[in-house]
Amino acid sequence: GAEVVFSVDCTKLKDYFLPGKREFDCIYFNFPHCGRKAGVVKNRELLARFFRSCAEVLAEEGEVHVALCSGQGGTPADQPRREWHNSWQIVAVAAGAGFILSDVHPFKAEAIHGYKCTGYRSQDKSFCVEGALNHIFTRSTPLLCLTPVSCRMQLESQNVSFQVPQVLVDKINRGFLAPNSNHPVQTVKEKLTAGLSQAFPLQSTDSCLSLLHQGHLQGVCHSNVFWITLSPEETPSTEEMSHGLANAVLFSPADFCQDAEKNVQEGCPSPKQFCLRPSLLPHAQAMLQEGAFLPGTLHVISGPVFRKCRITPHSLPVFHEMLVVFAANRGTESSWIQMLVNNIKTTIHSLHQTDIKASISLQEATETTELNDFAAFESQLGKIQHFICTDTDPPGSCVGVIRTSHELISSELVAVFASLNLDLLAMLLCGIPDWRMLWTRDTRFLRQFPGGQLRLFKPFSLHPPSYTHDISFWLPPGGQFDEVAFHTIAREVSGETVVSIELRDSFQQAGTGRRSRCYRVTFRSCERALSRGDAAGMQLRLREQIPQCLGVTLR
Repeated sequence: GAEVVFSVDCTKLKDYFLPGKREFDCIYFNFPHCGRKAGVVKNRELLARFFRSCAEVLAEEGEVHVALCSGQGGTPADQPRREWHNSWQIVAVAAGAGFILSDVHPFKAEAIHGYKCTGYRSQDKSFCVEGALNHIFTRSTPLLCLTPVSCRMQLESQNVSFQVPQVLVDKINRGFLAPNSNHPVQTVKEKLTAGLSQAFPLQSTDSCLSLLHQGHLQGVCHSNVFWITLSPEETPSTEEMSHGLANAVLFSPADFCQDAEKNVQEGCPSPKQFCLRPSLLPHAQAMLQEGAFLPGTLHVISGPVFRKCRITPHSLPVFHEMLVVFAANRGTESSWIQMLVNNIKTTIHSLHQTDIKASISLQEATETTELNDFAAFESQLGKIQHFICTDTDPPGSCVGVIRTSHELISSELVAVFASLNLDLLAMLLCGIPDWRMLWTRDTRFLRQFPGGQLRLFKPFSLHPPSYTHDISFWLPPGGQFDEVAFHTIAREVSGETVVSIELRDSFQQAGTGRRSRCYRVTFRSCERALSRGDAAGMQLRLREQIPQCLGVTLR
């Protein structure tokens, strides 16, 4: 009952099938080759045209299977592995047509009834298929192309708005902690809360917390927070409201100053300046001073917080914080802290997956303690007594901090604040190697956690290609350079596809004293197709932005 079509050009598939017959579930191409002694470049071009042709006739959730001889693909699955320039670079080539490598396994010709490998150098001769691999590609979600978003809110009797920082447009109002969410971050929060409620009286306070913080946080470097400006605006019309304000997100902060200054350019921000909240700690401290906390009861506050940071796999510009606050009688706080940490350790241990030994420990804070970006920022918010650290990879990585305050309540009571990074905990428990995966819009991610179950994450984009570009520039007069701002611009122009920025060289010109730096920027997406052309375009945008924003001169 099968229909066989001969003499099909694999680079023009849509020309051979009517529109009703184009939604293929699988397209197989076993051992593609241009013929005779064609080199790797010509065969890459053949694959590129083939994948573009497949994109026109493949079903939305279809697969493209390509079998290649040992070493040809250029992925770590090839053993032995050829040098990159001498391979067919199949993953990078497929990315140009919007495909990602979702599986790769040995090609077993004997398992296909009647199959014979033939065509060696365009002759009726067999070729060696020992070590051959079958590469399975699926469609990728498209690269982000985000339009600016304004957040509108009502403060007292006035409607105001602010522009969301472009790097955060895709991360505002995602609803990971909504009651009906199946996201691993919400599951971790629910499990931790349930564990704590079995041992302590507990009260959750998540609603009515402003996303904004007014004024400067003492001790916090102003370049590590996202400053915004509120501006008055007219009340949206009934028609606008009925259409849902497609590019607006609605919030209700608790306080507002109409004389908000312009965004901070340098120096200390004005007390009337607003920033996106970098921590829930100020909220908890304010509520304690207002007497809103009951002694002897654990109060849990949770929500997203926003911080500018350098680019690493475990540095998160936005994450979900869970803050546990309680009051203890002076002198008993140490035993309370130990009980709290033991409860968290027990809950984490009960959640760990078969292949991941997830455990945490309590470490005393000392001046020699090595800090990751999360802990380093927390240390700016005030003295830390203890770090809550993982015992797995990366070892000693901080996922929480504990601090105390003797002044906020009374002379008899000590306030204890335990801050947990829910995103890092979810990564630890599910074996998620890159924080960006938590924010993917690809439905294949959440499908792995049905009903809010925590499972070992299986990547659906294997061996993604990396592209490196160097950028060199003269520093502005005076030599001042905000490296965190440089990383933030790279995040913005690349849609979070820059995975590392490495200082390669620093140079000072004799006579003039001018200083120059050279950085190596590496682009790689953990869940989307990223082609060489995509990365080159992002590099060009980076070169356009940094002279405007940082005052440097490109070399």
